[in-house]
Amino acid sequence: MNGLLDPASSSGDGETAGWPMRAWGLTVLGALAGLAIYWIVQPDRLADRSSGMEVRTAIATFLGAGALLFAFLVERSRHGLNLAFAAIGAAVVALTIYWNGPFGSTANEEPWRIVCALLSLAIGAPLFQAWRDARAQGDTPRHAIPYRDAHQNAWTNVVLWFAAWTFVGVTWAMVLLLGALFRLIGIDLIHDLLNETWAVLTLTGGALGAGIALLRDRDAILRLLQRVVTTVLAVLAPVLALGLVIFLVATVFTGLDPLWDATRSTSPILLGCVIGALCLANAVIGDAPPEEARHPALRAGVAGLSLSMLPLGVIAAISTGLRIQQYGLTPDRLWAVVFTVIACAYGIAYLFVLLRWRQAAGPHFRVANLRLAIGLAVLALFLSTPVVNFGALSTNNQLLRLKTGKTPPELFDWAALRFDFGPTGVAATRSLAKNGPTPAIRAAAAKTMATQNRWQLDTLPIERRNKPIEADRLTVLPRGTQLPVELHAQLIDYNACFTSGPCVVVHEPGSDEAIIANGYRANVWKKGKAGWEYAPGNRPASVAGRNDQIEAGLKAGKVEVRSVTHRQIFVDGLPLGESFE
Repeated sequence: MNGLLDPASSSGDGETAGWPMRAWGLTVLGALAGLAIYWIVQPDRLADRSSGMEVRTAIATFLGAGALLFAFLVERSRHGLNLAFAAIGAAVVALTIYWNGPFGSTANEEPWRIVCALLSLAIGAPLFQAWRDARAQGDTPRHAIPYRDAHQNAWTNVVLWFAAWTFVGVTWAMVLLLGALFRLIGIDLIHDLLNETWAVLTLTGGALGAGIALLRDRDAILRLLQRVVTTVLAVLAPVLALGLVIFLVATVFTGLDPLWDATRSTSPILLGCVIGALCLANAVIGDAPPEEARHPALRAGVAGLSLSMLPLGVIAAISTGLRIQQYGLTPDRLWAVVFTVIACAYGIAYLFVLLRWRQAAGPHFRVANLRLAIGLAVLALFLSTPVVNFGALSTNNQLLRLKTGKTPPELFDWAALRFDFGPTGVAATRSLAKNGPTPAIRAAAAKTMATQNRWQLDTLPIERRNKPIEADRLTVLPRGTQLPVELHAQLIDYNACFTSGPCVVVHEPGSDEAIIANGYRANVWKKGKAGWEYAPGNRPASVAGRNDQIEAGLKAGKVEVRSVTHRQIFVDGLPLGESFE
């Protein structure tokens, strides 16, 4: 085990000599990959635009991801190993994309699976690079992964990724400038090509391949950029550590209730802090004893960050647990559980190392990092597959809550069941529409199945539904007017006052119309047979639908100038939104 996770470094510092063949080869490879992606994915070649889209997208993903991975890994030797890893990694991402199909239906898409597939590659690539280089040198055990090489490769890959895209941006700026320059003398070739999708993908792929190759030929620059980044981040470690420690101490006096009242994003914020703590702590720890920061403030920052990660993870776990207890399982909450467990695992490891070795904790932090990275890569790879179906787990849990009465039908999140829980949720909604235990459930499920998208249903999440609008948000004009009860109950709808910000309702007593304005838009609501409903404006849907009539009128000279009066909301003299009549 110690051989596999040997924190000692091998001497593989990467290639420093230029390799022109790599630059030309990766440029051509990137351009061909971009062109191939266009020809595979473009839907206008088929009568049915969605025909085989899952397979075509998966193949295009395989080509793009494979070319990108190979560009990061290719060297003068060991082509077979590099090609094999690139092919396996690309297959992982491509299969994940395929499992998320069919596309165009949010009921089948699991974006976090794709994130896991990419995360497994982002972690696996530097581990593979370190193992490959150590294996080639032969001065370490066969299965050893030198920590220094893995750490340097990880940071270098990140810097290389952003630097290469910067090169792509500069390339595009230059080409756009040349296109504009040649247009000045009536040559539109470059400008016209840049309006073609195939040319855009070909140029972007070629520029990305060239950027990666040119930067890899200048390994010393990448290493320098890496040191600059880690040095800057290391300086920030004590600042974040102090802030996190003060926050945790403050919660002892304030309790955790303010966290739940202030925002519904408690867990993501806390997990973001854990990720930031990990990055900054490792910037201080370095990749070997000579690289460790020695300044007392920086070392104290690592201690503060190590002490803070586990409590933050525990609070995030409590927040996620409360949501699940109150509203049941959803795929997003299950993913939150996964990320919280990962954060707690890192928190436990860092806390144990700090308390066990104190001032001599640096080497043990590095060993823990390597072991955790391998475990995280394997877990992410597993979660990228459809073996664990969070949609099915969530569907079963929510159906149980509905059937036992824990969640009443009027508070049940039908939109989530229909559009967020995958095929299992769609099947469950269809089944409830036919065989629901009560008429209310059957009616709600049938209405949900009849909709084409979630925005046609109540868009409010469960915890906010049927909650009246806060009095301090609402202004009713003319002053003193009492709004109809049915209208007041719908003010937190998406097309009314929404869930936050000030809102003004203009309603004359006894009128069947109300104009509702918030910080984003002004809409008209009218009272009909079904009650108060959002009423879209009376403007023509599109001029395009009257093109023939307009063209005929132009030819006949039937053109006149009219003064048009319309109604529109003005706030402090400024127009808000478009006219609604």
